[in-house]
Amino acid sequence: MLPTAVPEIQRTNLASTVLSLKAMGINDLLSFDFMDPPPMETMIMAMEQLHSLSALDDEGLLTRLGRRMAEFPLEPQLCKMLIQSVHLGCSDEVLTIVSMLSVQNVFYRPKDKQAIADQRKSKFHQPEGDHMTLLAVYNAWKNNKFSNPWCFENFIQARSLRRAQDIRKQMLGIMDRHKLDVVSCGRDVSKVQKTICSGFFRNAARKDPQEGYKTVVDNQIVFVHPSSALFNRQPDWVLYHELVLTTKEYMREVTALDPKWLVEFAPAFFKFGDPTKLSKRKKQERIEPLYNRYEEANSWRISKQKIRK
Repeated sequence: MLPTAVPEIQRTNLASTVLSLKAMGINDLLSFDFMDPPPMETMIMAMEQLHSLSALDDEGLLTRLGRRMAEFPLEPQLCKMLIQSVHLGCSDEVLTIVSMLSVQNVFYRPKDKQAIADQRKSKFHQPEGDHMTLLAVYNAWKNNKFSNPWCFENFIQARSLRRAQDIRKQMLGIMDRHKLDVVSCGRDVSKVQKTICSGFFRNAARKDPQEGYKTVVDNQIVFVHPSSALFNRQPDWVLYHELVLTTKEYMREVTALDPKWLVEFAPAFFKFGDPTKLSKRKKQERIEPLYNRYEEANSWRISKQKIRK
């Protein structure tokens, strides 16, 4: 063990810290006199992340969106989700999802009742993914008048739901103060999926032909957790909330994704590929015929074959 603990500012994501400092008017962060200066790379990564979320402009200054994001005591991605949900008309649902993501796991699984707990949990599973499952749990709790016995019957942590309820009230107060409308999207859940994409586009992953998924940003092999609503469906594209390392690198809270949304909501980060060119991944998968020294290099191609009459 180290003789002294490494300061938290030197080992965590600094996006929230940078956003708060920028909101206080401290713009030159690289020369700011920190008590325990974080690594320069971490600081630059945080600024890049905020720039991709449109919280900072090209000069590194706070944008109008970034100033509004700084008002919420949440991760920048969740702040962006909340603000974007107002424009897409699904802020009521996203407010609940953000609150549920801000608490510890709402489900519990006793060792002696694992099968029953899994069965009860599966009742809440939604085809779109885990974010909508969390929304379904909160709404079911609300419809049962926030009942503790109902939580016990369904193997749900009542304390976590009450904590989520408190967070939701706090976020609702901030939205009211900034005159942000709270409206429901009804059954059009694609609006909620698009909103999640607007905040967590960096956490996109594509299904890998060999095993699991590969993250779009750094090509890391990841897997859908067995407890996920999407474990048996395995869609081609997904978004995850965070990664958890146990026996494998698992994605926590996964939602199905249409890859076109990545370009729509993060045009500075993604663009449509040229259909006439092969990507790096496709080049690696490209199959070349075995070398035959008795024939020309391209003689195997159909265009080189003589047409038999």
